[in-house]
Amino acid sequence: MHPISVVIMAVDIREIHTRRDLKKFIQFANDLYADCPYYCPPLFFDEMNCFNQERNPALEVCEYQLWLAFRDGKIVGRIAGIINRKANEKWGVKHVRFGWFDFIDDPEVSKTLLDTVAAWGKARGMEGLNGPVGFTDFDHEGLLIDGYEYPAVMASLYNYPYYVRHIDAYGLEKEADWFEFQVYPPNGCPERLIRIADIVKERSHVRIDKVKNSRELVRKYGIEYMDVIDEAYQKLYNFQPMTVKQKNYYKNMYFPLLNFDFVTLVVNEKDEIVGVGLGMPDISDALRKCGGKLLPLGWYYLLKALKAKKMDSFSFLLIAVRPDYQDKGINALFFQDQIPYINQYGIKRLETTNILETNTKNIANFTQFDHKRHKQHRAYIKAI
Repeated sequence: MHPISVVIMAVDIREIHTRRDLKKFIQFANDLYADCPYYCPPLFFDEMNCFNQERNPALEVCEYQLWLAFRDGKIVGRIAGIINRKANEKWGVKHVRFGWFDFIDDPEVSKTLLDTVAAWGKARGMEGLNGPVGFTDFDHEGLLIDGYEYPAVMASLYNYPYYVRHIDAYGLEKEADWFEFQVYPPNGCPERLIRIADIVKERSHVRIDKVKNSRELVRKYGIEYMDVIDEAYQKLYNFQPMTVKQKNYYKNMYFPLLNFDFVTLVVNEKDEIVGVGLGMPDISDALRKCGGKLLPLGWYYLLKALKAKKMDSFSFLLIAVRPDYQDKGINALFFQDQIPYINQYGIKRLETTNILETNTKNIANFTQFDHKRHKQHRAYIKAI
């Protein structure tokens, strides 16, 4: 008998330039994770807008290119190459970022995709390959390296465990880690926390201001709350100072969706915002039900989740305190305000977004309660 020869076709990498191919780029991840109950698909139209120069102002400070990998005519991987020149300037680096990095369990596919981004970046004067990260700090970032058995929330990446093996084999090394926590809120605000919050109010001459909706927020404060977030996040990993257009973009995209019971503003005696804390209902199950598509019933699932008056799980999105008010105990006011609402809505579990392992002050906000550190993400770097 003659031996059977098997020919494995080489990986074919193609640049993405058309709207039709962009849809394939976005859909690939949904197809790859179709049988994974932990994956959370993004809103499809949101992903499309992310790569639209007219919609996403981050593209004014970023250069990018998308690629799909094919084998035997079938899509087997995707990747984005990104150069955020404003971030590079701030941090004094020459990094090309990779993001939207998904692939089948085939080392040739992952290596070819990473090689493609590295070559693209090197041709533009870059010296380091960094990722997985997005255009800005507000995009998904960090490879999941622990906690695969927990469902992903809307604001975090999910990937199969084999991704780590491919990343390590390529020679990428750790640059930053993030932790996520499940926090189990107390029944009622602890007396100790109430006392601290009251002392902080008196000493720092601050108070909590509750607004009813995004219209009232803008009428009273414009985009001042985005200025506070921008100032507070300046020292965080890969952060790029936001342009005015970016501030308005995030304001218009996210804040109208919020339940303002869970928006806490801390203002001083001059009525200046010095702290922002906010969260939203966990809509990841709604996104799984609709596959990230608004039609035919996705809008109904999402609206139902966003407007729910009772819920088990809740996403705590961010805490930001103006630098000159940090280390004054301002964070206590956020919990004094929000814990009664958390109890009112019957919330049993809070999910934090990614918190840098070096951001011990923010970690302490949540570890003061009953909690579990259940996920870990990592960003990598390699000289090119």
